[in-house]
Amino acid sequence: MRVAVIQLAYTDSEPMAERIHRVASLVESQEGADLVVLPELWSAGGFDYPAWPDKAQDVEGPVAQALSEAAANLGAYVHAGSIIEKSGEPGPEGRGLWNTSMVFDPDGELVGTYRKIHRFGFGNGEPKLLEAGEDVVVLDLDEPSSGDESGSNSVKVGLATCYDLRFPELFRKQVDEGAEIFVIPAAWPAARIAAWRTLLQARAIENQVFVIACNTAGTHAKTEMGGKSAVISPSGEVLAEAGRGERVLTLDIDVDEVRAARESFPVLSDRRL
Repeated sequence: MRVAVIQLAYTDSEPMAERIHRVASLVESQEGADLVVLPELWSAGGFDYPAWPDKAQDVEGPVAQALSEAAANLGAYVHAGSIIEKSGEPGPEGRGLWNTSMVFDPDGELVGTYRKIHRFGFGNGEPKLLEAGEDVVVLDLDEPSSGDESGSNSVKVGLATCYDLRFPELFRKQVDEGAEIFVIPAAWPAARIAAWRTLLQARAIENQVFVIACNTAGTHAKTEMGGKSAVISPSGEVLAEAGRGERVLTLDIDVDEVRAARESFPVLSDRRL
C-alpha cells in the first residue's frame, strides 16, 4: 500500500476557499498513492477557535465536495483530515459542532467519519466549543491488488485525531476491532513536538500496528505548528518523517508486516486487562 502524507502549511492570511482548492490539487497530484492523508482542521484552522462557528460545514459541504472529487480523480482513498462539522442535530451538550474526520474511497464516496472523542483545551478551546465524539471507528479499506487471482484484500484502519494520541485505551479498543493501521491527523504545536514522536512510537509498539500520522506545519492563530509527520512501523521504527515545513511523505508499507509481527512476538495474547 502506497501512502502519501501531506504535511500542509498555512497561515491566517490564506482564504479558506483558496486553501481548499490548493489542497484538492495537492491530493490529485499524488499519482500512484493508494491512501492520502491530510492534517486536522486544515480548512478551519487548528487553533483559530473564534473562526470555527463561521467555518463550520456539514459532511457534504465545500471540503467534502472538493476532496470527494479529488479522491475520484486520483483513484485513491483520501483521509481528508478533519472539519468543524455542523449538523442538524444539537448534540448532547447543545453545541452542535464536532471535530470530524472524513474518509473517501477511490470512487469519491464517503465511506467513514470519526468525531474526535478527546477534546483538547482543559475546559476551554475544544471542550467549550465542540461536542465530544462517542464512537470508536475502524474502517475496512481495500488493499491494492497484487496482480494474482485472489485480487485485493481488506485492511482495517482505526481513526483517531491529535489529542486522542494521549489516550491509549482508545487504540486498544481499535485493536480489539481488528485495527492494523492507525491514521492520526493532527494540529500538534511545536511546543510539545517531543511528546508527539514518543507517543506515536508507543502506540505503534504496544499495539503492533502501522501508525500514519499527519501533522500541520506553519503558524496560525499565533501558534507555531510542530510538523514532524511520520510513518511508524509495528516495531516502532520511524520509516519516514517530515521536517517542520510543508512536505509530502510517500512510502510503501506492507500490511503483512503487522500479522508477521504479531505472530513472531505475540505480546497482545498476554493481555490481562
